[in-house]
Amino acid sequence: MVVGDFPVEVDTLVIGSGPGGYVAAIRAAQLGQKVTIVDKGTLGGVCLNVGCIPSKALIEAGHRYHDANNSADMGISVGEVNLDFGKVQEWKGSVVNQLTSGVEGLLKGNNVDIVQGEAFFVDDSTVRIMDEKSSQTYKFNNCIVSTGSRPIELPTFKWSDRVLSSTGALALEEVPEKLVVIGGGYIGVELGSAYSNLGSEVTILEGEKRILSGFEKQMSQLVSKRLKKNNATIHTEAMAKGVEETENGVKVTFEVKGETQEVEADYVLVTVGRKPNTDELGLEQAGVELDDKGLVKIDDQCRTSAENIYAIGDIVPGFPLAHKASYEGKVAAEAISGEASAIDYTAIPAVVFSGPELASVGLTEEEAKEQGYDYVASKFPFAANGRALSLNDSEGFMKMVTRKDDGLVLGVQIAGKNASDMISEACVAIESGMTAEDLALTIHAHPSLGEITMEAAEVALGLPIHMVK
Repeated sequence: MVVGDFPVEVDTLVIGSGPGGYVAAIRAAQLGQKVTIVDKGTLGGVCLNVGCIPSKALIEAGHRYHDANNSADMGISVGEVNLDFGKVQEWKGSVVNQLTSGVEGLLKGNNVDIVQGEAFFVDDSTVRIMDEKSSQTYKFNNCIVSTGSRPIELPTFKWSDRVLSSTGALALEEVPEKLVVIGGGYIGVELGSAYSNLGSEVTILEGEKRILSGFEKQMSQLVSKRLKKNNATIHTEAMAKGVEETENGVKVTFEVKGETQEVEADYVLVTVGRKPNTDELGLEQAGVELDDKGLVKIDDQCRTSAENIYAIGDIVPGFPLAHKASYEGKVAAEAISGEASAIDYTAIPAVVFSGPELASVGLTEEEAKEQGYDYVASKFPFAANGRALSLNDSEGFMKMVTRKDDGLVLGVQIAGKNASDMISEACVAIESGMTAEDLALTIHAHPSLGEITMEAAEVALGLPIHMVK
């Protein structure tokens, strides 16, 4: 006798448990929805398992190792510094495990049902969830799709033991003596910087005129300078042509201004972008429209062309940022609950954990000019800040872009120590419609890097204290 597949009915189904999916599930549950979350992999998605978190752990380890070898000017010499990379990887794994188990606790604490398996749409209210042993039908009233993205594989650089994606680069068992990085965007620069700090001889191949082309030129130049100081080589306007795997490494062929060159290394890391995971979900069965890049079309509440299906994170237009996915997850969950939430990316920050760190929010000077603003661009150097000097890391600056007539903060760009933390105050300022005067009148603790925000605001007002006008 065959037992029928009786559908499991849920109020809201969330597909994908990354920083978009699990946040959406928790917020939906908080608002009274009966929520089930499904993922074919480990809770936390790419970000927690093989992306944001492990990469930042590796970057921090690189900073610690580099500082231990380069603190003589502060009167600190530690002799020979030993690097146990196996232990570094073990520590990195413990950070990941702590966070993923924390996500599981948060989901269960909010009464979210967790299902392991791969979801495939049958229609606009039904999915089949399959694992290795069985499949189960689920009927939903609403669904939030947050399946993330994966690294783009180049036809001439197929993944192998020596040709790595970012996932492979994070799982290496030893620090490469030589590493080639194809792509000078934020992933390539972050991992390239980490391994450079750990002692690798790094070569970066970038097709554009400079690395980190999404940030202002002066900002990316500081990162280039730091990389070169660490003996990294950067080839811009370079086109990677192919790779030959040898017994102990790779030989990468590339072209710069018509000249063909070769570089040998232990590994080659390919970071040329990410592809949305929308091609194996059966979204067409549910009437969900995609654009020509495979991204899901959404409205300002993250609703797709199927009225009861929402999409968030790397599978929708915009930068593939974890905090963007989390933000969109809250908007989608609240929209399902009937709230008037809508996405507004005006104050969404972009950060690169390079050396020095880069962070930007709102309009750049060039964008303010293009949009016709009468603006003031005000810079304050880290070198004029006492805390930066005492940290022995005073390279960098903050630029504040304000509207000329009333001082409204339009944008902030930071290149320097802890830029990733400092940018949050700028986000609040833009989100709240604050002016340079508001920031200048806010008392900041001394000595702190936060004072740089106050100082930049005073420059905007024409009343700087710690730099000559």
